[in-house]
Amino acid sequence: GALLALSKPSGLPILGHSGELSLSVLLPSLRQRLGLPAELHVVKAPARECSGLVLLSSCHHATKQIQQFFSGARRKGQYPATYCAVTVGVPTEAEGEIRTGLRWQRQGDTAMVVPVPVPGHRSLARKEVKSTLTRYRVLGAAGGCALLQLQPRTAFPEQLLVHLTLLLCPALGDHQHSSRVGRVLGMPFLLPPEAAPTRTQVLDEELLARLGLSPQQLRHLPLHLHLQQLVLP
Repeated sequence: GALLALSKPSGLPILGHSGELSLSVLLPSLRQRLGLPAELHVVKAPARECSGLVLLSSCHHATKQIQQFFSGARRKGQYPATYCAVTVGVPTEAEGEIRTGLRWQRQGDTAMVVPVPVPGHRSLARKEVKSTLTRYRVLGAAGGCALLQLQPRTAFPEQLLVHLTLLLCPALGDHQHSSRVGRVLGMPFLLPPEAAPTRTQVLDEELLARLGLSPQQLRHLPLHLHLQQLVLP
């Protein structure tokens, strides 16, 4: 009917800058190739750096209904979106929840998302900080890496990536937040954001060899975070 689902590669933005390849630029061609009578628009999609499901619609009424369902489901404690991630490191617990406040913070010329472990009532009321929650489960582990199922109950930019660093298990290919996880004698620990500038993810030689990558190729390693499933009403 009015709905169309497709799988987006990592690195493709939904709304790109002028002259940049993006999903929105491709939608008219997609509509033409599929012979659809109405314009397509995005109902739900992962962020630029993620891969996975994109839900498109040619009916504004259907779009509104589904988006209301997603908002209501989170309030009811349901998890309509399920992600999978490959992580560098294996969580101590096989399943659990990650709760923290998140806020934007200026660092030099850029803004970054940082955790606020115990947010105050005033900062929450003023919406300077948002209380966030993600449920996780380890699906498998090998060679110091894990495959995790992630179900965000809240929505905040980069929420899943920050939550994974709080587990001390950053996502493979996370070149933005992984520097916050340091190691001493092989044991991971969390660094404060101001002490961990953004840089290409560092992997040990054994993992590099298993991936078939040289240190110079690491910066091209895509983020291994994938929107796997969407539950629809």
